[in-house]
Amino acid sequence: MSIKLERINSELVKTISGILASETNDELMHTITITGAQVSKDLSFAKVYFTSLSDLSKEQLEKEMNEASDMVRKFVAEQMDMRQTPKIKFIYDESIEYGSKIEKIIAEIHQDEKA
Repeated sequence: MSIKLERINSELVKTISGILASETNDELMHTITITGAQVSKDLSFAKVYFTSLSDLSKEQLEKEMNEASDMVRKFVAEQMDMRQTPKIKFIYDESIEYGSKIEKIIAEIHQDEKA
């Protein structure tokens, strides 16, 4: 991946995080943490990964976030200096859950070894 795309990905994460924290009144949006972004080479599309502290299911969260993507894209266009603002698709990031599940398994193995 080029340095330019990596920089855009990083800037997109910061910008969207700021938008969700300050530009929205929806309480759900305040529970969202943006964990990463992956912009296509032609900058027309971006996958934005997120997690949430909300009690909603992953499917409901993705649905809510993708319904808000046009609004988020509008704010991104205003705040980032890009020739073309990518179409945004939000995807629930399961890597954090996966990591904590692995840590739990490792802790259980160490407990068994001590017993």
